[in-house]
This record gives sequence, C-alpha cells and structure tokens, in this order.
Amino acid sequence: MKLNLLLLYLGSYLCGGIPFGVIFAKMKGIDLLKVGSGNIGATNVKRALGAKFAFCVFLLDVAKAAVPAALARLVVQHELHGVPAQVFWVLAGLMAVFGHCVSPFLRFKGGKGVSTALGMVLGAAPMVALCGFSLFLVLLFTTGYMSLASIIAVSSAIVFGWVLPGQARELLPLYVLLSVFVAIRHKPNIIRLMNGTEPKFSLTAKEPEQTDEDTPG
Repeated sequence: MKLNLLLLYLGSYLCGGIPFGVIFAKMKGIDLLKVGSGNIGATNVKRALGAKFAFCVFLLDVAKAAVPAALARLVVQHELHGVPAQVFWVLAGLMAVFGHCVSPFLRFKGGKGVSTALGMVLGAAPMVALCGFSLFLVLLFTTGYMSLASIIAVSSAIVFGWVLPGQARELLPLYVLLSVFVAIRHKPNIIRLMNGTEPKFSLTAKEPEQTDEDTPG
C-alpha cells in the first residue's frame, strides 16, 4: 500500500510537470516562454495560439491532477492509520499541482497552479470543485478579472470543504496552504488589482503582448 502510494505520488508529480502549453506552442514553432508573460498556462496559450488551443491546454492541465487524485481513490479506499482516505486523494492531486508549478521538464519553473488545483479537487472532492468553479465563473463574468476570480475560487475550497457534507475536515489545512500558495503566485496581480491597473480578461479580444496576469495556468 505505502509503495503504491509513493509511486502514485511520484507519477503524479511527473504528470503534473508536463507543460502542455509549451508542447502545443512548440508544435506551432512558437516558444511560449518568450510570448506575452512567458506563463505556461491557458491564458498565455490563448495569446499565442488562440482560444481553441487555450481550452485544450486548460482541460489537460485540469486532467493531469484529476486523474492521479481519482487513481488514489482506487489505492486508498478506507481510512489509513487514522487518516481519512480523502486526504490521500487530495495529496495525489497536490503532487500534480506541485509538478505543474515546479516542473522537472522546465528546469523547475512552471505555471501558477490554478487549473491543476481545480483538477486536484475535482478528482478528490467533486462537490467542492464544482462549487468553487461555479463561483469562479460568476466572478470572472461579473468582474472580468481572471486573477481575482481564480484567487477567490481557490480560497473558497476552505469554506466549501467546511460546509459541504461528507468532506474530511483534515483537508482544511491543505486548502489553506494551497490558497496561500496561489495568492503568493499571484502577488503582481494583487498589486495591480489594488492599484486599479489589472487588465480584464476577454475571450475574444486581443490581449496586451506584455503582461503577467495569466491565470489559470
């Protein structure tokens, strides 16, 4: 059991480290790390390749954390050493988030982890993920700020993890740490939001060439 978990966590980290945005851009002869913000996430992919490729990258970035979390459900089906099984599922997805942000294939650089965080929660706590993603969409389309919607949506896992039935309370510290991590990764965005200079997201409009507002990614 322990060996299977360790192998799953290692595989999850490596899977999370796959930079799908960089791969798609390279197929088109583009170095994504030198386009716009240089971020590997869906927003910068949209800038470089268009909305269709951005949507594909978003789905793949979600899947590379959701799949390990779902596989962990098969490895750990019951409480283990007094720890709820759901904690091990989240940890499997969390390793993918870590891999995405500190990718071994990009010299330990990476994205901001929002899409993979969604995948992690989707695989381990679907109701929390659906509530958080719904909140994200509402905030995105009412405010237009991708970064603000992402930060609040990730942080909402703390609340939804507390109020929704069937959720392991032991996950709350992990959700808090994840929220802090995502907020730190978005420090420039937070500063621009406070200064009123943060660009708004548009699905169709051309975005500025030089910006680092990218999220999710």
